[in-house]
Amino acid sequence: MRARLSDIARHAGVSEATVSRVLNDRPGVGSATKQAVLTALDVLGYERPAALRQHSAGLIGLVVPELENPIFPLFAQVISTQLANNGYTPVLCTQSPGGVTEDEYVEMLRERRVAGIVFVSGLHADTTADVGRYQKLADGGLPLVFVNGYMDQLPSPCFSCDDGVAAKLGVEHLLSLGHRRIGLVSGPERFIPVQRKRAGYLAAIEGRAEPLVELTMFGVEGGAAAAARLLDSGATGILCGSDLMALGAIREARARGLSVPGDVSIVGYDDSPLIAHTDPPLTTLRQPVRPMALAAVRALLDEIAGHAAPSTEYLFRPELVVRASTGTAVTT
Repeated sequence: MRARLSDIARHAGVSEATVSRVLNDRPGVGSATKQAVLTALDVLGYERPAALRQHSAGLIGLVVPELENPIFPLFAQVISTQLANNGYTPVLCTQSPGGVTEDEYVEMLRERRVAGIVFVSGLHADTTADVGRYQKLADGGLPLVFVNGYMDQLPSPCFSCDDGVAAKLGVEHLLSLGHRRIGLVSGPERFIPVQRKRAGYLAAIEGRAEPLVELTMFGVEGGAAAAARLLDSGATGILCGSDLMALGAIREARARGLSVPGDVSIVGYDDSPLIAHTDPPLTTLRQPVRPMALAAVRALLDEIAGHAAPSTEYLFRPELVVRASTGTAVTT
């Protein structure tokens, strides 16, 4: 028992005395600290005491991409909170280039006997990946749900922001401001959300302006590089596939001595935290993160309870949030 207490205390970052108080359901321990101890208990594979067992429904894996893009921590926060409110302990698995892969995380989660897994913008969004990996998990009885990036072969429901509508809203906004040289910046074409943004952009701009598309790597640097090529092509309005890419586009415009929005208008995508406080505050397409995350958790809990939702996609409408990075086109 001594070694057990020390293991749990070390994992939770608290004292052994605190662990003992939690395990014996004694007062005097804050809710956050108590949750940290219970999470450590679950992750290390120890059974909760009978008095605490009713509050635990088990572990659920949450697999998300790298956390540099602040929209992913936001998804993780909403999903984790909702899972905890329903008695589950979320196990957050974040990916980074050269780090643990999605498949490796899944294997670790299966070893922990998780009750289900939520995938956010994972390999299911990559058209070059074999989505048969998810069918094998489902065939083994593991409940799954997906967020952003639907393909017909997925065995479980997917909850996505309507990227095509988002692109159309962005183009319509820039056209309404008088822009006629409007470019699209987004990530690699193999990703479903990128394909949908591109299709929505092309549909909105057809017959009204010349299409200018630059696909690059995600992130600030990719946005800056793609924006450079669009600015060389005379673009006065730029629609970006993420807020981070939009910040890169703003950086590139300013490096050229251009004013945003005086010389070029820039639209982001996500409306991630703090983006309203950038310089200038960014006009963007807001993903309805909370409704999407809550719906995904409800579907997973229903599946765990034996009431699986249809294996289809549920689309959520984005919202255009107009701030100070877009303005009327300058006519010459």
